[in-house]
Amino acid sequence: MASGIAVHRAELRDGLVLPYAETGSPDGAKVVLVHGYADSWWTFEPLLRGLPPSLHVYAPTQRGHGEADKPPDGYLPEDLALDLVAFMDAVGIGRAVLVGGSSGGIQARIVAGRYPDRVVGLVLLGVPAELAGKPAVTELWETVRGLQDPVDRAFAENFSAGMTAEPVGRGFLETVVDESLKAPAHVWRETLRGLLETDLRATLAGILVPTLVVWGDQDPLLTREEQQVILDAVPGSRLIVYEGVGHVPYWERPERVAPDIADFVRGLQGPGGT
Repeated sequence: MASGIAVHRAELRDGLVLPYAETGSPDGAKVVLVHGYADSWWTFEPLLRGLPPSLHVYAPTQRGHGEADKPPDGYLPEDLALDLVAFMDAVGIGRAVLVGGSSGGIQARIVAGRYPDRVVGLVLLGVPAELAGKPAVTELWETVRGLQDPVDRAFAENFSAGMTAEPVGRGFLETVVDESLKAPAHVWRETLRGLLETDLRATLAGILVPTLVVWGDQDPLLTREEQQVILDAVPGSRLIVYEGVGHVPYWERPERVAPDIADFVRGLQGPGGT
């Protein structure tokens, strides 16, 4: 286990049990990290080690993923957003800064739009405006729709390795792949189906909290124009571009993402109240 990171289990109102990582000061501003497709809290391990101890950081694993409970259904973005609110309730978080990585940013922005009293600010790290119609995603769906248990490791390795512009540490990547393989085939399938069948642009509506958008200019999935869609939809949002970085900046540049998040939180008034 990473130094300074404690792992607990939260039972939500409906009995669903989610593991979560926690670090930092109990008196610090509350920050909740929301992982993306086929990941777990481990995807944020380098970032958790880099965030200042003055923040109180939580990183839950979503249903179906990692060591979380794996019900047969409930994998639409709005389902996962409701889980996120229920998680905050379960661990006693009144308001927090939500940090969404990749598709995790969709759940985070649904919560920000629908439950503005629970969200102090929003950080979107490599988050799509939409996914339907992207050739790479369409190709992924053609494979995922036919997945069977156990999910093939070579497929999971190729999926994870294709997200970055530069190689990341082999040990870390192996852990990410190991975690992704804990998701059964139906979770891979139904989570991606939900992302493709949901109007993701509509999830940008109603966000009025301060919002930071981070995008790597070597992202193989997301364009600069797509990030502009987010900026245009969210009043007052701002963009930071990471040069030479791919889809997962918190893998490739955690040493930069951490202070950018910390600076954003410091710029907010009264974050993290319960």
